[in-house]
Amino acid sequence: MNPSLYKPAVMPTADVLRRAANVKLLILDVDGVLTTGYLDYDAHGEATKSFYVQDGLGMQLLRQNGIPLAIISGRDSTVTSARARDLKVQWVIQGAQDKGAALAKLTADAGVSLDECAYMGDDVIDLPILRAVGFACSVPNGHFLAQRTAHWVSHAAGGMGAVRELSELILFAQNKLHAAYAAYLGGDTPPTLEIQ
Repeated sequence: MNPSLYKPAVMPTADVLRRAANVKLLILDVDGVLTTGYLDYDAHGEATKSFYVQDGLGMQLLRQNGIPLAIISGRDSTVTSARARDLKVQWVIQGAQDKGAALAKLTADAGVSLDECAYMGDDVIDLPILRAVGFACSVPNGHFLAQRTAHWVSHAAGGMGAVRELSELILFAQNKLHAAYAAYLGGDTPPTLEIQ
């Protein structure tokens, strides 16, 4: 693994890198992971959400490097559907109050094992998935039970770069990060970054 493009706040453990290297499907919660978790309501009573653009590029890079994406959300939202379409998320399951059942259907549809799945969630509704998947991830602004169950907790908060951080970790662990960024680097040699 070439660390020259990868500079995490804290270097992941060998176990985390092994789990990330095995990921064949990234599954994400929405509220509190892809967004900050705040819900704003417009004058018509419709909930609006903000998505972090750098998370979107991380998801795009995963997809372009052979790692498909899925969403399992407890809420049903047209805003989430629109963002998922923009990012070409292959599987979108919304209104899932039983996330364990949603996960079982998703893995069957995607043809992957639980060990090959990564999931990032932030609350107790996510615990059935966090306990089941091979690589369970949470965010620092998530509920402590989600954090305690996770194999890895991002440095960046949900809706503020957590998904980008996870995307880079997976690509790094699979030796795909340099290829993912090659088009943006041009002919430049990437700077050597020190891992601390």
